[in-house]
Amino acid sequence: MTRTVLITGASSGFGKACAERFAAAGDRLILLARRKERLEKLAQQLGENCETTLIAVDITDATALEKALSSLAPPFDQPDILINNAGLALGLLPAPESDIQDWETMISTNNLALVRMTRLILPGMSERNRGHIINIGSTAGNWPYPGGNVYGATKAFVQQFSRGLRSDVLGKKIKVTNIEPGLAETEFSLVRFKHDKEQAGKVYEGTQPLTAQDVADAVFWVCATPAHVNINSIEMMPLCQAWGPFKIDRTMEFDQASEID
Repeated sequence: MTRTVLITGASSGFGKACAERFAAAGDRLILLARRKERLEKLAQQLGENCETTLIAVDITDATALEKALSSLAPPFDQPDILINNAGLALGLLPAPESDIQDWETMISTNNLALVRMTRLILPGMSERNRGHIINIGSTAGNWPYPGGNVYGATKAFVQQFSRGLRSDVLGKKIKVTNIEPGLAETEFSLVRFKHDKEQAGKVYEGTQPLTAQDVADAVFWVCATPAHVNINSIEMMPLCQAWGPFKIDRTMEFDQASEID
């Protein structure tokens, strides 16, 4: 059966790799991203045999998003799979030094836009009694690191929202999965460091990180499990990445007497 797959943030990184993976399986695609020229290039790359419709819209623009989705013609108006991939990290500064605008942008994109997209698509899935929602989370939603502050918090939200969705659709033939990649080399760090290529490149020096294709393979696999199987989450890291010891500051001094007073 040909599935209709809606992918947000489809013009690069995990989204683009997912588009390529599902296209290779013969699925029809709804590709959504801000950059129209990149979407058109991707559609051309996927070839004429892949049924594709493009939505060039800023996912944080609620009005434009709803209008675009309501304008979808059959069979694109009934997505079987929603891949909530659009998201970003901005900055790596400690919380007291971070840019509040960066924080708000991450929350708006990673959380508000994701729940809005889900709310627009989920009622149709519920009515048809079929569907699969895949949210792209992060290991940062499970394990904090210095400078990860709001980015990690947005991905923790995605994890909990995914679990809540799973509870809410119990009794329906709707699957929900949270994919949580660790170190992966895409445009992620380039965006995080405001297109500072040197700083972004240092993130991956001496490593063999996950690729966008690795993550797309995981996404495709969870969509290929039997109808009675739901993969709740997948946390994946490259072999070169693991957890470190707890950080301990040994420079702080306290006046015990004054604390008691």
